[in-house]
Amino acid sequence: MPFTIVRQDITKMELDAIVNAANTELKMGGGVCGAIFKAAGEKELEAVCRKLAPIKTGQAVITPGFTLPAKFIIHAAGPVYSRWQPGKSARLLRSAYTKALELALENGCESIAFPLISSGTYGFPKDKALNVATEAIKDFLAGHDMDVYLAVFDREALSVSEKLMGAVESYIDDNFVDGRQRRRFLLNVERQALSEAAVPNLPCAAAPMPEGKNLDDLIGNLDEPFNTTLLRLIDARGKTDAEVYKRANIDRKLFSKIRTGKGYMPSKRTILALAIALELSLEETDDLLERAGYALSHASKFDVIVEFFIVNGKYDIFEINQVLFQYDQPLLGM
Repeated sequence: MPFTIVRQDITKMELDAIVNAANTELKMGGGVCGAIFKAAGEKELEAVCRKLAPIKTGQAVITPGFTLPAKFIIHAAGPVYSRWQPGKSARLLRSAYTKALELALENGCESIAFPLISSGTYGFPKDKALNVATEAIKDFLAGHDMDVYLAVFDREALSVSEKLMGAVESYIDDNFVDGRQRRRFLLNVERQALSEAAVPNLPCAAAPMPEGKNLDDLIGNLDEPFNTTLLRLIDARGKTDAEVYKRANIDRKLFSKIRTGKGYMPSKRTILALAIALELSLEETDDLLERAGYALSHASKFDVIVEFFIVNGKYDIFEINQVLFQYDQPLLGM
């Protein structure tokens, strides 16, 4: 997947590169920085870093990964947060992410993992740090193909807007049907069906055909294959394939498999990601899912959360994935 949040120890990730939240002197520190030095081999990494230090805040340098599973370590120096100069702090933090990604690209990396830079002892508010990281990564991926991970230890390591989380929580309370509620609902449906079966069938007049419509108009594209519907929607929205798969947070190879439609059917998460990328309405999303044999369900918290964003016209897949992560749900995309 091009960009995803994972709950994982960054020092154990088998990728082309991992990013160290470095200080400008490139010395071993605490937290993630200390863990990376220890896992890579302190002496070897310190010796290389001494030759590259110092670097400026917002800059990055690259070293071998030594005994890490990752081939490279990219040391990115984030800023100490200043509440008096929040704009400058954000620019420097964004630069740290961008420079790290550019170095990864220059060195042929196809995968990279970041910690949430500057959100620890450097005091950058976690919600602001997350927004900067997301925007920097999203802008980079708009022009390049790379698998990018944001590695955190737990959900508390991220912070999503309280206003947004409150709105999502309220929507879940109003729409989520838990197991017991669902059983009661199905029981009521069954009772109603039995009751209706006991009533004799009465003749009724057929509904008249709407004026100016024929049967073909009403049936429309009911039998249209999923991939045909998807391509028609892409054309109708005036978007390119690249725009759609990048906005859907899926990679080009997977999109190519979907496009050909030769015996491959994407997962429900991927289809919802494509619906978000195309900014489909809830009705259009239901139709697209149905063509692949899926449906949204109020018995699934994942479905209810995604539905909230669609109903409210919020189509930023990265924001949606942040909220899904907070609720310990799978993320949209691949």
